[in-house]
Amino acid sequence: MEQVFSYIIGLGAAVMMPIIFTILGLCIGIGFSKALKSGLLVGVGFVGLSVITALLTSTLGPALEKVVEIYGLQLKIFDMGWPAAASVAYNTSVGALIIPVCLGVNILMLLTKTTRTVNIDLWNYWHFAFIGAIVYFASNSILWGFFAAIICYIITLVLADYTADRFQKFYPGMEGISIPQPFCQGFVPFAEVINAGLDKIPGINKLYIDAEGMKKKFGLLGEPLFLGIIVGITIGCLTCKTWANVVENIPYILGVGIKMGAVMELIPRITSLFIEGLKPISDATRDLINRKFKGAKGLNIGMSPALVIGHPTTLVASLILIPITLFLAVILPGNQFLPLASLAGMFYLFPLILPITKGNVIKSLIIGVVIIVIGLLFVTNLAPYFTLAAQDVYAQTGDAAVKIPDGFQAGALDFASSPLAWIIFHLTYSFKWIGVAILVAYTMTLMFFNRRAIIKLQKGEADVNANE
Repeated sequence: MEQVFSYIIGLGAAVMMPIIFTILGLCIGIGFSKALKSGLLVGVGFVGLSVITALLTSTLGPALEKVVEIYGLQLKIFDMGWPAAASVAYNTSVGALIIPVCLGVNILMLLTKTTRTVNIDLWNYWHFAFIGAIVYFASNSILWGFFAAIICYIITLVLADYTADRFQKFYPGMEGISIPQPFCQGFVPFAEVINAGLDKIPGINKLYIDAEGMKKKFGLLGEPLFLGIIVGITIGCLTCKTWANVVENIPYILGVGIKMGAVMELIPRITSLFIEGLKPISDATRDLINRKFKGAKGLNIGMSPALVIGHPTTLVASLILIPITLFLAVILPGNQFLPLASLAGMFYLFPLILPITKGNVIKSLIIGVVIIVIGLLFVTNLAPYFTLAAQDVYAQTGDAAVKIPDGFQAGALDFASSPLAWIIFHLTYSFKWIGVAILVAYTMTLMFFNRRAIIKLQKGEADVNANE
């Protein structure tokens, strides 16, 4: 089973999406060529996003390593980045079976009407494998590992249902799509509370600046392209010890700036391919449900948040948050994690925060800063347990990508910084049976209220059809 699912995951989203969408398209009756084209567009979108992410990582990585060397920033948790973290998660005993187990749970929840999300975002199943793996290695029990993974999966599906309508209204072209990714969903309750608190602060509650407003207010300075260039040039300057070095390295510094600007400009263009590819599938699925499955009103396809990271507010807030994160990592008491490889994942903080803040750059950035402060401490706290998993996987596979340098522990901003991961881990491992009872009671309550909401939605649709 491990070999089978490792092979599937190894194909990557760019290969699997055309296959999945072609099969799905044939099942819903849109025809082979149209389904294949939809899948190919989404696959090309993932390829483009990988290229842009690689450009960001290859540009920021060496520059930030120079900054670390110059200023002597020595923190004891090594940033593996999300690809290595995913590799660790999938190569554990929990990760080997996480896909069929979670798909089985998803089908059961659909049948019992406790979710309306069909989660085909297979590549992000590694988040569930991650929480399962660290619980497994901490408790030395694979049963507790699967328990943590399944609880995380159920909570994520319910939160995906809860956020789906607002997500679809905020992002054009996302009808019939939800985001069952626990890294994004884990921040939703925090964002709701912080946003409500900001609304009660005089001055801030009347301050609304979205990405378009920034362009009008600041002109060229408000453009994500130009902001990317400024941040890139600033980071490039920090790699120089003296002003003389700055003058000598002007070509390098300008190159970093242009590459960062390119990332900001190209991401929205790449993500538009996702929307173009998804539209025929989502439209046909919705029509099929309306025609033949009256009892399945509101069914959504669960997809990656990569679909919407090109939103201008996400780009602006993520870009500003990168230098803030580095600064916080150095000064935050108790933190031992310096994010370098994980910074490319900064864009994924905001897809579900923006519908809550209505795209307000100021509120989104404030929420992002709070999340990063909490997230850095969570990564530090979970590092010893993640290190156990990484060491075991390296001993078995010899994969150099997951090797931890001597004297360091392992960490990654995505998914170890999520409140969902931290809470589930400690309730399962630290509080034992009491924590497990709390998790079960909370999860069952979420499922009960979600089922009631789904039945109410379907009953309302049935009444409308009867009246017609």
